[in-house]
Amino acid sequence: MTALEFDGIAFDPTGVVRAEPAAMGAEVERPHAAAGRESRVDVPGASAANPLAEIRAGVVAAHRAALSAQSAMQWALWRRVGSRAGQPEPPDANGEPRPAATPPALLNHGSERVEMAGAGTGTTNGSRRVTAHEGAFKPLARSGRTRLDRAALETLARGEVAEVFGASYRRAGVDSAARLAGHGALVLTEITAIELYGGAGNGRVVARFDGDTGAAATQAAELFALFTGMPLCLSGSTLSTGVVGTPVVASGALELVVEALDLVPRPFVRARAEFRDAALEVTTMVIEAAGADVGPGAAVRGPLLNEFHLAHLARGDQGIAMGPEFEAYTGVRATRLPTGGLLLVDRVLTFDGARGQLDSASYTTEYDSPADSWYYADTANESMPHFVYMETSLQAALLMGYYAGPTLTQPGTTLSLRNLGGTATVLRQVDLRDRTIVQSSRLLSTTILPGSSLQTFDYTLSVDGAPFYRGETMFGYFSDEALANQTGLDAGRFVPTWLARHPEARTRVIDVAARRADPAARLCARRTLALVDRVEVVDGGGEHGAGYLRSLREIDPSDWFFARHFHLDPVIPGSLGVESVIHAVQEWMIDAGFASDMGDPAFRIPADTAFGWRYRGQFLPTDGTVELEAHIKSVRREPGRVTVTVDGSLWKPGLRIYELADLAIELVDRKARP
Repeated sequence: MTALEFDGIAFDPTGVVRAEPAAMGAEVERPHAAAGRESRVDVPGASAANPLAEIRAGVVAAHRAALSAQSAMQWALWRRVGSRAGQPEPPDANGEPRPAATPPALLNHGSERVEMAGAGTGTTNGSRRVTAHEGAFKPLARSGRTRLDRAALETLARGEVAEVFGASYRRAGVDSAARLAGHGALVLTEITAIELYGGAGNGRVVARFDGDTGAAATQAAELFALFTGMPLCLSGSTLSTGVVGTPVVASGALELVVEALDLVPRPFVRARAEFRDAALEVTTMVIEAAGADVGPGAAVRGPLLNEFHLAHLARGDQGIAMGPEFEAYTGVRATRLPTGGLLLVDRVLTFDGARGQLDSASYTTEYDSPADSWYYADTANESMPHFVYMETSLQAALLMGYYAGPTLTQPGTTLSLRNLGGTATVLRQVDLRDRTIVQSSRLLSTTILPGSSLQTFDYTLSVDGAPFYRGETMFGYFSDEALANQTGLDAGRFVPTWLARHPEARTRVIDVAARRADPAARLCARRTLALVDRVEVVDGGGEHGAGYLRSLREIDPSDWFFARHFHLDPVIPGSLGVESVIHAVQEWMIDAGFASDMGDPAFRIPADTAFGWRYRGQFLPTDGTVELEAHIKSVRREPGRVTVTVDGSLWKPGLRIYELADLAIELVDRKARP
């Protein structure tokens, strides 16, 4: 195992920018974290005799201003979406309490989606093939059965869900209590269609009934809740349903269109039931047994944390997610998992450690990767895109590192989580569609520092007991002051791109956006993964003389990933920075004609090639641009494949903050495989 080191001057938790002690005492104006106030801070070495210190001080001042703007955006978002009942808003910039937000009756997770129109692997709803949109609800269990006769409905009314929908609707440690028509006579006579992503995109049920329309709407909504496996996250739970409208006694057909469904604040389905002459609004909630514990380890024989806990960790009540010690982190910027389509860990199965024991622990987690996942449709890869390999393994690691409690050692301090770097290797090629990835991770060490702490991990991902990905990583927990004092990879020095240092170099341009606009263009990342629009190329350029790529992209504060990564703490995922470099290289490979002689070309991540990354900063919604460069190190041609390896860097304005080493991209001809 290669030891990870925290090198450079990435963060200074004391708030003082360190420089040579020769020139002390100069002062620099900078915005204070409190909006509308300014203060003067001594910055050692900031003088005309020390331009390096001036640059670093300017970087610090700019980053403080960006963090202040980000905080204002977070609070505006909090006021807009509200919080759980009775939850106060975060304090204002001066630390004063704000009036409580008015919470919505239910949070509509589905409303945050990005629509997916297009190709890719999907799930079949009748004769239609549908791929989940990025913000779609992810079911806890899946069934291929989408039509039910009266006998099947009666089985569900007895609570025998797995007998109808399959074995995935049984879970260790979960006692099944939810059943169809638990509060009255069964009026549904037949289900002609259940569509997971039908209707407006959140789900659809088409049924026939004989009896009260209110009971029919209730049972159709309950059926959909059972179909998505919602009761599996609360052992012994039942279904409680309310209907708005005027029910009548009738018979015929109904169409239930699901408008929203989520696990926060508790599992629910909200829908509109359409009848021939009327419509009813219906909401079904999964309710735990009276007095039942819903926190970590509530199911003694089941997972320590399940989908319900992780949804709350991402954007809900951290006391529910992690235990009462974490209640103070609810509703404020704190360590969280990503949400929406970027939440890439589902369950914690085992944890061989203890709260407060920070030196070592081992644990096992799981992530289900359905074939209809949005990223399979949007990637140019033949299977899972590289960023999902990275995110799912890193999220599994950080999750239990956080559970161990490093932030609890510094009460009253807001600590945000950031990845600092690591190495990883694909061990073998495997198609991960419809597979459950088992993540085995180890917490190797924790170092507590004033205003921050560092944790190191290693991890292995497996399918069916066989490893396919292995790596190690370091995370840091940083106070607002430490985050504001980031000085990048180069100790605050301005390091220009290779192209800026070689203005004489002749460039040509690959218009990625124009190629992507052609629906017939092959091997093209699309929609949510459209991360690069234009690539400048210097043939024979770069640090290795084999080719050079540069791309500049404007940051839009409304970019989809800011709402996902993280709740109340928006930054661009580092893995998407890596993915953008991969896309630039892929476009260069297509432009170079490497696929022209292939019968069935596909991109993939090559096996047995270690890749390394270092992050020493963050991209905020207010940062303006992301600039990347890639230096071609090697182009290896073999029968039926071409493998390109690059080194790369990414810049925010004035600061290089990401560095990538030995990032490999492979183009293979699937018709040429043995």
